[in-house]
Amino acid sequence: MTKWTSLSLLLCASATFAQGRIDLKANEQPLPVTRDEQAIAKIPAHYKFVEPGTLTVAISALNSPPLALVASDNRTRIGSDPDIARLLAGSLGLKLKLVPTAWEDWPLGITSGRYDVALVNIAVTEQRKQKFDFATYRVDSLAFSVKADSPVQAINGPADLSGKKVIVGSGTNQERILLGWNEENKQAGREPALPVYLTDDASGNLYIQSGRADVFFGPQSVSAYKAALSGKTKVVGLGPKKAFVATTTKKGNELVYALQAALNGAIQRGEVQKILARWGEEGEGVAESEVNPPGITY
Repeated sequence: MTKWTSLSLLLCASATFAQGRIDLKANEQPLPVTRDEQAIAKIPAHYKFVEPGTLTVAISALNSPPLALVASDNRTRIGSDPDIARLLAGSLGLKLKLVPTAWEDWPLGITSGRYDVALVNIAVTEQRKQKFDFATYRVDSLAFSVKADSPVQAINGPADLSGKKVIVGSGTNQERILLGWNEENKQAGREPALPVYLTDDASGNLYIQSGRADVFFGPQSVSAYKAALSGKTKVVGLGPKKAFVATTTKKGNELVYALQAALNGAIQRGEVQKILARWGEEGEGVAESEVNPPGITY
């Protein structure tokens, strides 16, 4: 996908939010899910779920709409990732248990068997494929956003971040990109950017609005949502890399093939598309779920 196409999708997403097409109250209601016998048949006979008859899924504990947020009852988890989790559990004939999880905790949670699946906007990388299996369901884009009245108009490369304070998540693809750009800045004799590591969305918003940070670098769907709904930020550029977002399971336990079948069945029925559309992510769908596709390399 070209950078021009990516930018077009970003503008479409912003328009979706701005036009009020996301109805958070309506989106609190779960969408219908179809039990998929073909997907159920692919559940490995040897696989033991964390809780029998239940799919235990790690989702983001952060308030990061439209990916994950808390409903009006201040308890129920909604968003595109919880919706995908409900779709998977229902397709596989299982109950669903959502476990809010910090980004730093999902790898150990999967390898130690605390969760069956992680859905924390996890992008496929070659390094992660050594320990985990993936079944894709979205295409991941990253975006740079700044305060609405920031003098920064565009971020297209390392020089544009020189000397700026940039919010990133630890252990994320955006951190790897930022650190790589910092090396390029150093080699060119420019001041590197200063990474600002925060673990919650509220702090990120406060840092940007107060001037304690200059740039937020994260998922484009989150950046577009914030910019359009609050008007306090603006998106000024896209990251240089794109990747597949995928369900994440422990390497070699073969549950990934049941998840892939559930996703492909739901794609054929239009159920995944409905989830993405109601969260303003219609431009991020995949035509078919793939297991362990080529991942990002650095």
